[in-house]
Amino acid sequence: MSTARPRETDLYGPIKTLFESQGYEVKGEIGAADVVGVRGDEDPVVVELKTGFSLSLFHQAIDRQAITDVVYVAVPRGTGRAFQKAVAANTSLCRRLGLGLITVRLKDGLVEVHADPGPYQPRKSKIKKARMLKEFAKRTGDPNAGGATRQGLMTAYRQDALRCARVLSELGPTKASLVAKASGVEKARALMSDNHYGWFERVTTGVYGLLPKGSEALALLGDPDRDATGTGPGAGDAPI
Repeated sequence: MSTARPRETDLYGPIKTLFESQGYEVKGEIGAADVVGVRGDEDPVVVELKTGFSLSLFHQAIDRQAITDVVYVAVPRGTGRAFQKAVAANTSLCRRLGLGLITVRLKDGLVEVHADPGPYQPRKSKIKKARMLKEFAKRTGDPNAGGATRQGLMTAYRQDALRCARVLSELGPTKASLVAKASGVEKARALMSDNHYGWFERVTTGVYGLLPKGSEALALLGDPDRDATGTGPGAGDAPI
């Protein structure tokens, strides 16, 4: 089995065949364009070929939109979950840019069109917007520096869990109703019962205690109301 790296020219034959089957006359390397297809008086089709997704591929395709509205990008089709995710993400990007997307399976020349060029109107998600604004409103202070990794971010839920843990650390095993009152976390009972982080244990009905993992989290994460910018409450604590 050949291990040679694919070349842009390997894509040309299958792409040419695809558009010729649709009635286009197709030629390669016309001006700055990799592939050009012409059919009657219609806008010409331009296809930019690359051996993989890259910023330069999209830059070139956007430049070709000065010539025609019918611009595609084409790459070899890969395998595995990572490539499937790349195709999904880049299909979305192409639609936003008004571009088409084609992949070519080089072993047999199978061509798949994932998106056609055309105007794009992004659809807003009311659910995602509401979820974001709810988290913003519930989050106390500004504990995370923008651009931080998603792992270990201080969410509103984590802040509430730390408040409950702090009460249990100070008082020992305590009734959930008292934890709620002392911490200001209205849903303390449900939070400790769910035990998402593995910090809490139910000692007896309605009474919860703090596990060693919870004590470690308190020592590591510190004040749940700290500000990552150094300008708010708890700013002296180390960032997570």
